[in-house]
Amino acid sequence: MLVLRGASYRYAGYAKPAVHDIDLTLADGEIVGLVGANEAGKSTICLVASGLAPASIGGGLTGSLTIDGEPMAGRPVHELAARVAVGFQDPATQRSGIAATVFEEVALGPMNLGLPAAETIARAREALGLLRIGDLAERDPSRLSGGQGQLVAIASLLAMRPRHVVLDEPTAQLDPEGTRLVAEALRSLAGTGTALLVAEQKTDLLDTLCGRVMVVSDGRIVADGPTAEVLGDERLEGWGVEPPSRVRLARLVQARGLDPALVEAGA
Repeated sequence: MLVLRGASYRYAGYAKPAVHDIDLTLADGEIVGLVGANEAGKSTICLVASGLAPASIGGGLTGSLTIDGEPMAGRPVHELAARVAVGFQDPATQRSGIAATVFEEVALGPMNLGLPAAETIARAREALGLLRIGDLAERDPSRLSGGQGQLVAIASLLAMRPRHVVLDEPTAQLDPEGTRLVAEALRSLAGTGTALLVAEQKTDLLDTLCGRVMVVSDGRIVADGPTAEVLGDERLEGWGVEPPSRVRLARLVQARGLDPALVEAGA
């Protein structure tokens, strides 16, 4: 379990915190969505939840981060990385730069865990298969499209089979099919007990993936609850978040004087 309590974080050189009094609990096997307008604080919360802020990038943190009951304050970056896998929007920032092939890139994480060669190979093959990118195995990681690179970056995380995962816009560069494959892979990962925090603009994805959604506005959590309840909240657009298509269609049907339940019946 990953827990933030009363966490406020200020970037180095800034006078005011970017996020304030964040309370967040990620239970084992839970997928929690994080939504908000641009610059609302989603990425900062991801950095704080992963421990990278302040361990890697400096700045000031008040409040606490605990993982599996252990406080993370003062822990070195390599220890945090062993506990929380982190994925960002730009796959280039996550590429090792030392792997000659995609297969080697995906296998690098398990190798660093000190796993036997057979286990490392099995994990890499499984991760590539989950995202259906086995045909990229022999490609040069630096010569992939943005979408291909994003899938490889996510496969690299899956191969490590982490207990906690924080993803910041993981499908930003993916088409609908790539987004669907990532969703399937994340469900499979959660099924093994991994806890996931997923910051996303694609509310249709979160609508079907998450059991719970949190809304960030001006650096604060302004809503936190079951997915259907939060993504159907009338205030969502005022917070800069577009409701999922299911909600928008139901409202359109209601505006025409029809029963919104017709949308649910046809879903």
